[in-house]
Amino acid sequence: MPAHPESEQLAATLRALKNRSGLSYEALAKRTDIAGSTLHRYCKGTSVPQDYGSVHRLGTVCGASPDELRSLHRLWALADTARLKESGESSAESDAEGSAEPNGEAGGEVRTETGGAVTDPVADEIPATPAPTPMRRSRYSVVAAAVAAVVTLGVSAWVLSTQEASSDSHDDRVLFSSGCRSVVAMGEHDTCVHEVQQLLHDKGADIGVDSDFGPQTLRRVTAFQVFAGLPPNGIVDDATKKALYSSPNVRMNVWSPEKVRQRIRTVFKEEPAKAVAIADCQSFLDPLHILPNTNGTRNWGVFQISDARLRDLGGTPRQALDPAWNITAAKRLWDRNHDFHDWPNCERAARGTASPTQRP
Repeated sequence: MPAHPESEQLAATLRALKNRSGLSYEALAKRTDIAGSTLHRYCKGTSVPQDYGSVHRLGTVCGASPDELRSLHRLWALADTARLKESGESSAESDAEGSAEPNGEAGGEVRTETGGAVTDPVADEIPATPAPTPMRRSRYSVVAAAVAAVVTLGVSAWVLSTQEASSDSHDDRVLFSSGCRSVVAMGEHDTCVHEVQQLLHDKGADIGVDSDFGPQTLRRVTAFQVFAGLPPNGIVDDATKKALYSSPNVRMNVWSPEKVRQRIRTVFKEEPAKAVAIADCQSFLDPLHILPNTNGTRNWGVFQISDARLRDLGGTPRQALDPAWNITAAKRLWDRNHDFHDWPNCERAARGTASPTQRP
């Protein structure tokens, strides 16, 4: 299957990063834990990674800057969307070809919509005997004209109904307008991002409406996708656009930092101050804080519970974004050894460093 333009652009960027790093495919394979042949296909453009984690991991190993990583996320989102659309179209074409019936001779069988065989009604009127007399020919001419008239009227009615349906289905939603791309993603700065942020804000999300698709918008989009039951990939594709406009029951209001702090102190009775400091270090006490890792996994919620820990606890991303569940789950982890070893990056906070967001 030839590469489409979006995957070629992603591949060109990955090749440039690889060349700049000076690392061979073998060296990259060892550092990214991705097969060298797979990396070669990514850089050649003949294959698109199925998740952004692989792209992020490759970019990080090659020394990509934060801006370059944001650009990679957008390029991957476009390439992945194009890949899915191309796959869907190919499947549809295959189905159509597989279900088509060969053209038979007059008097053969045709198929109904349910697949049953019926006798061709037109073929039955055509005699298999010698050519009809002029009188018969005249009668068949009248019948043919009548059939043609019916067909013409039917086609005309279909055209009119199609035009009316097209007019009725005019979509004035900003994200589905010609001014917005099929995918709105990381690194974009325009009115389409503004619309995404406004829709999230209207659903109660704590988000700045500044038209800049940065890390905060990425986190809020991902959280919305979790709440809406969509794949949490952080890109605003058609499914996410539709959900943003048509999911009135999805609300993104969350606990205030003070309420989160109070709940942590109540649950972690043995070490309340350290627990608050850990959570503040991890998520700034934001219940919807989502952080992607270089290996494609994510950390979720107040205590940034990883995918692996989430599976271990029998939880889901949706539960992890519930501050009450998240804090209780973190306490379960703490109870195993009565320490905060599950959060090694916040050791200073665990040793009593003041909470960054704590007010005097």
